[in-house]
Amino acid sequence: MERTGPTVRLSRLLAVGSAALLAAGALVASAPAAGAADADLVRNGGFEAGLDGWSCSASSGSVVATPTHSGTAALKATPVGGDHAKCSQKITVKPDSTYTLSAWVQGGYVHLGASGTGTTDVTTWTQSPGRWERLTTGFTTGPATTSVTVYTHGWYGTPAYYADDLTLIGPGGDPVQIPAVPGGLKPTATTASSVSLSWNAVSGASGYNVYRGGTKVDSVTATSATVTGLAASTAYSFQVAATNEAGESAKSAAVSATTAESGGGGAELPARALVGYLHSSFANGSGYTRMADVPDSWDVINLAFGEPTSVTSGDIRFALCPVAECPNVESEAEFKAAIKAKQAAGKKVLISIGGQNGQVQLASTAARDAFVTSVSKIIDTYGLDGLDIDFEGHSLSLNTGDTDFRSPTSPVIVNLISAVKTLKAKYGSDFVLTMAPETFFVQLGYQFYGSGPWGGQDPRAGAYLPVIHALRDDLTLLHVQDYNSGPIMGIDDQYHTMGGADFHIAMTDMLLAGFPVAGDQSKVFPGLRPDQVAIGLPASTHAGNGHTAPAEVNKALNCLIKKTDCGSYQTHGTWSDLRGLMTWSINWDRFNNEEFSRNFDSYFGD
Repeated sequence: MERTGPTVRLSRLLAVGSAALLAAGALVASAPAAGAADADLVRNGGFEAGLDGWSCSASSGSVVATPTHSGTAALKATPVGGDHAKCSQKITVKPDSTYTLSAWVQGGYVHLGASGTGTTDVTTWTQSPGRWERLTTGFTTGPATTSVTVYTHGWYGTPAYYADDLTLIGPGGDPVQIPAVPGGLKPTATTASSVSLSWNAVSGASGYNVYRGGTKVDSVTATSATVTGLAASTAYSFQVAATNEAGESAKSAAVSATTAESGGGGAELPARALVGYLHSSFANGSGYTRMADVPDSWDVINLAFGEPTSVTSGDIRFALCPVAECPNVESEAEFKAAIKAKQAAGKKVLISIGGQNGQVQLASTAARDAFVTSVSKIIDTYGLDGLDIDFEGHSLSLNTGDTDFRSPTSPVIVNLISAVKTLKAKYGSDFVLTMAPETFFVQLGYQFYGSGPWGGQDPRAGAYLPVIHALRDDLTLLHVQDYNSGPIMGIDDQYHTMGGADFHIAMTDMLLAGFPVAGDQSKVFPGLRPDQVAIGLPASTHAGNGHTAPAEVNKALNCLIKKTDCGSYQTHGTWSDLRGLMTWSINWDRFNNEEFSRNFDSYFGD
């Protein structure tokens, strides 16, 4: 959140460790020798049949007639933004067998590799842009490996690359059989809007399709799933089928589950909530708004901001805007009385920690404990309802090697989770917990997580995901800032740009449907409940980059809640319990004649 009016923040770029990459890539992996009876297992390795057999990220891949290494066609793939133009093919192989992978490539920083080997995945690359060069590497499969994925890709910010004559020499695998029908399907948990399911693993299955009332509603790789977007107090029927590259099994026997009554969770928020930030500790071009003058439209009021005494101290302080900066600021007594009046009217008032200028790094247990103590003091002093986490900038990042959002190891992540759990335990079930991360820290995690498998990526990419996941049972609301953002790839593998309905639809659908982190199907971030999610937008063109006109806001709500006005994007559910909207800020909305809040009230009939 920005404190200084209409400052446009530059979109963040993923940092690439070029020197380290050059040093690492200069060595071509030695390839083990293949047997004399081995065959080439790559389908359409010369691209003479177009992209048949190949899958390319986004819209990056095409087939061209020139230049080619041999024949009449070659692959052309162009990195765009954070997409480094990966093209891949899954190939059936034999366990405990040796393979040689090679390709002819042309372009700067072209990579060739294999993943899923069951032993050590391999990659090699070249930096020669102007001539065809042969890349070769090899691997031995693990004792249970029956398929591998071979791929090519370029690098960030480089021109198009070309690839031709890919081969994988080694023994062919046995034909893949359609897997058996899953057994043991049962419901494991229910809420007012979701049902969690589990089932037994099926040998040879690479994934599972989940059906509700005969309609597929989810595809997962684990043996569990949570179906969301359901109506309260309603019975549903579920089935599951196993899948692999040969096809899908028959559906399992159906099981039924009934959702809970409505009203659970949400820390007593209204069914549709409007969340806004109040500039309480500073002034800018929007002017200072006294707590007593906050319009009744606002259901959750986040006090901006509590900030640390130093980046790593964990010691958070909050004070009202100085009179010299805000001549109309109320007294402490008046401020506290106005908070009580808002709460008596059913509103929630939270302390928001961080913001654009408030970098908070809980890198030590001492900082963690200071955070708990100081935040508790602010909550108790002003009689607040809870905490909003608005960590931005360099507050959260992932250490090298911290690659699984389900079990983070980076101290700034682990200590924040611990601190918030301590606060939640101290104040009980009525404690309101909200978060306002930027898209860089959440949805970008679909493509990039931390410093990445080769290092060099921005370690902040996706860094909020482990925090959200660990605290999902304590989380009242997540309202990602759908503004001040570069283009972000959605789970439709297309880039979406802020400022219109499409961006909010795609970004919100990701949070509700879930997504594989860094494209790893074994590490899927589960979707949140719709009542835990609000859409974050700037209140006016002055408030931030990416303002969305009211008509476009309404289109986004129509698509997500009613599945109408969706444009080209197809949501992965009808999210009828979506909680509402968040904006930066209450002050900027008042400055803009309350256009944002009046549109919210009009849409939801208040």
